[in-house]
Amino acid sequence: MRIAKEFNWEMGHRLPFHEGKCRNLHGHSYKCMVEVTGEPDKNGIVLDYYDLKKIIDPVIDQLDHSFMVNSNDKELIDVLDKLNSRKVVVDFETTAENICLYLLKKISQEKLPGNISSLKIKVFETENTYAEESYNLEGR
Repeated sequence: MRIAKEFNWEMGHRLPFHEGKCRNLHGHSYKCMVEVTGEPDKNGIVLDYYDLKKIIDPVIDQLDHSFMVNSNDKELIDVLDKLNSRKVVVDFETTAENICLYLLKKISQEKLPGNISSLKIKVFETENTYAEESYNLEGR
C-alpha cells in the first residue's frame, strides 16, 4: 500500500554553470510529494498522515524562505552572510534533481516506522517540471 502527502516551500537558488536565466539569483515555489510504501497495520493505516507531517515538516522548515547555495559559491555565501539571510549550504549544484536526492537522503535518515519499505520523493520546481527518485528501506 502507498500513501503520499504534499509539502510546499519557497526557496531561492542559482545555477552558476547554467547558460540561460537560471544562472541568475532566483527562487521557486517548490512542491514535494512524499510517498511511502508499507504494510497497513490492523486498522488499515500504513502511516498516519499527521505522523508523516511531523517527520517531514522539520526538513522542509529548514528550506522554507532560505537560499540553497553550493559550498563552492563563496562569493554568494559571503553576500548572504552580510545580509544575515537564511541559507542552506550544500555540496552540490542546486538542481531539482539534486534537491530531490538531498530530500530523499534527509527523510530516509528520519525515524520512519519499521513497516515502511520504500520512500519516493517527487520535487516540483515549477508547476510542470519535477525530479523524482525512490529509496528501498527494506533491510535497514
